[in-house]
Amino acid sequence: MSLFITFEGVEGSGKTTQIQRLKKYLIQKGIPCKVTREPGGCPISEKIRKILLNPEHREMVPMSELFLYEAARSQHVKEVIEPFLKRGGTILCDRFSDATVVYQGYGRKIELKWIKRLNQASSCGIKPDVTFLLDCPSEVGLKRAIQRNQTLKQENEERFEKEKIQFHQRVRKGYLALAKKEPSRVKVIDTRVGEDKVFEKIREIVDHLIKIKTPNSKLRTVNSFRRKAHVF
Repeated sequence: MSLFITFEGVEGSGKTTQIQRLKKYLIQKGIPCKVTREPGGCPISEKIRKILLNPEHREMVPMSELFLYEAARSQHVKEVIEPFLKRGGTILCDRFSDATVVYQGYGRKIELKWIKRLNQASSCGIKPDVTFLLDCPSEVGLKRAIQRNQTLKQENEERFEKEKIQFHQRVRKGYLALAKKEPSRVKVIDTRVGEDKVFEKIREIVDHLIKIKTPNSKLRTVNSFRRKAHVF
C-alpha cells in the first residue's frame, strides 16, 4: 500500500504539528511513512529553498520564482517521492503542487495555464491521494507564522511572511477555490476548532483511505517494507 498525503494552508496554519501527529499515528499502526516538504526534501531542493525563502531576495520576479519552485519539485519527486511510493511507503508532504497554483497563480497573478503545465511536468503526473487544507483567516495565520519564525530564529526564511496581507488573502482565496473544484481530494479543515479536533478529522479520513487501499485489512508493515527496500 502506498499513500501520498499532502498538507496545504496559508502561513501559520498548523501543518507541521498535524503532519507530526499523523506520522506518529501511522508508525503506531505499522505503516512505513516519510515526512518531507516543499520546497526542499532533498539536498538540491533544500538549496533552492534557501534562495526562494530568503527575504533579501526582494528583486526576484514572479516567473523566476515559479521556475525555481518547479525545479525543486522535479528533483524532489524523482529523488524522494516517486521511489518511496513505488516501494509501498506513505509520503506526508508539507506543500506540493497546489501551493504553486495558489502562491504563484493567485498570489503572484501568473496565468494558471502555465503553472498547470509546469506542475504536470515537474510532478511527473503524480497527484496526492488526499490533500488536507488547514484553513484559517490569513491575518491569524500570518501572525502565528511571524511569531514562529522569531521563536525558531527562522527570519532568513520569511520572504513570504513579509508580503502584504492582500497577498495572503489571495492565497487563501486560491486554496478555497481549489477545494471547491476538487472536493473529493482536497479536504478543508477549519483549524479554529482546535488542534485535537483537527487531528480527529484527519485521522478519520486517513483511516478510510487505508481501508480502501488495503482489502481484507492486510497492511504492509514496516518490517515487510524494509525487506523489500533492503533497509534494516
